[in-house]
Amino acid sequence: MSADELFLGSETGNVAYREAMQQAANAVVDSFAHTEEPYSGRSPDALAEQFEEPVIPETGTDLDTAIDEVATKVLPHSVGTSHSRCAAHLQCPPMIPGLAAEAMLTAANQSLDSFDQAPAATVLEQEVIGALCELFDLPDAADGVFTSGGTQSNFQALLLARDKYCSQQFGRDVQTSGLPPEAESLRILCSEEAHFTGKQAAHHLGLGEDAVVTVPTDEKRQIDPDALDAVLAGLETNGVEPFALVGTAGTTDFGSIDPLDALADRAVEHDLWFHVDAAYGGALALSDDYDSLLSGIARADSIAVDFHKLFYQPISCGAFLLREGADFEWMARNAAYLNPEAHDEAGVPNLVAKSVQTTRRFDALKPYVAFRALGREGVAELVDSTLALADGAASLIRDAEDFELLHEPTLNAVVFRYRPHTGMSDRTVSRLNAEIREQLLQDGRAIVARTEVAGVTSLKFTLLNPTATLDDVATMLDIVRDCGMAVTQEMGVVA
Repeated sequence: MSADELFLGSETGNVAYREAMQQAANAVVDSFAHTEEPYSGRSPDALAEQFEEPVIPETGTDLDTAIDEVATKVLPHSVGTSHSRCAAHLQCPPMIPGLAAEAMLTAANQSLDSFDQAPAATVLEQEVIGALCELFDLPDAADGVFTSGGTQSNFQALLLARDKYCSQQFGRDVQTSGLPPEAESLRILCSEEAHFTGKQAAHHLGLGEDAVVTVPTDEKRQIDPDALDAVLAGLETNGVEPFALVGTAGTTDFGSIDPLDALADRAVEHDLWFHVDAAYGGALALSDDYDSLLSGIARADSIAVDFHKLFYQPISCGAFLLREGADFEWMARNAAYLNPEAHDEAGVPNLVAKSVQTTRRFDALKPYVAFRALGREGVAELVDSTLALADGAASLIRDAEDFELLHEPTLNAVVFRYRPHTGMSDRTVSRLNAEIREQLLQDGRAIVARTEVAGVTSLKFTLLNPTATLDDVATMLDIVRDCGMAVTQEMGVVA
């Protein structure tokens, strides 16, 4: 292929681009529009056998052939996130406005680490951040930046919280001098149901996972404010230094939302940085019916939001919002070749100083196109429909004699077990449900998740697909039941 055929800008290149994009779009539609099952069931070994030819051959094939290989070897054996019976993880079906935006942003290839690499993209990201701060009722001083997702946003929140605390409490500039001797006493508080990235961030920040103190939850798997008070009193007695409190708006397994107002009260009382991990449930802010579940989030010092979950955008796409934008100073830096200090004085936008990344994608374009195309009400309808579907799914499970519903859904996660016989031991139920999940992945008829509840393996629907119906859920339960009956017979399980 000539250089002209490989790059945009010439007539030859422009034609080649249109043809390649059309071929790629056809491959996607052919793969996902006509499949009967959400997964082919191929094993890792069977998948590996398809790729025996060299990844880097001496001479290439051609683009048509390379795209055809993807169309026959990769797409048919990918999880069909748009299939109505794909309901395992927080892995949404991406909406078409987001896919169109993804195509445009990758072709434009803007990098948000300096204004001269992404002029319109830089300004538009700031506009989207401003709209998000307004959506969550943050004050005028708020600011933010797009991230790869909740993991990065949660890390960035705790990074800023740690460095601000060390400066104010110990007079230590962590950015230049590293952690102070007192760092061993620093503590982060969160629910025992909080996402693992809290501990991961503590590790990456040099505090160690033991710096994370988990607080017991109540019967709704929300953080218990009384238990939080007791934990804080114990930490004070032990002479350690809690500096951050993390509330969760949507736990991974149960979708539980902590009492954010009560947590904000404790954060003020104990002078803690209050971060809300709203990666899962942040989209409720769009809904007239469910936004009250986020009451108190406007009092947060920082918020993590993911658009590749309930906002239905392609991976990856997240945002980190900061109540006081000036707090970005704790991680800011200047480089002569990207953002010299003179640019700050001249008012040139400077996003790289707000990010833990340097080269960064123009992911803000995806929610921008979606918001403009659908409006708040349009996206909210999608969110509301999946929460209603989860309530319907819970009713089906509750009414079935051979299933066990393990909670009332808050968001669109429904955790349950197949328990065909009363008196069946938890150990047997655990083995049975673990085997069901493995069998389902192998036959591909339904993609469901597994987790553990009180040490017993359980199954989970994460119902993110707005096109799925209660009939689809009923079909998935029938498939789980069929699989469970076969496994029970194979295992010789009675009780």
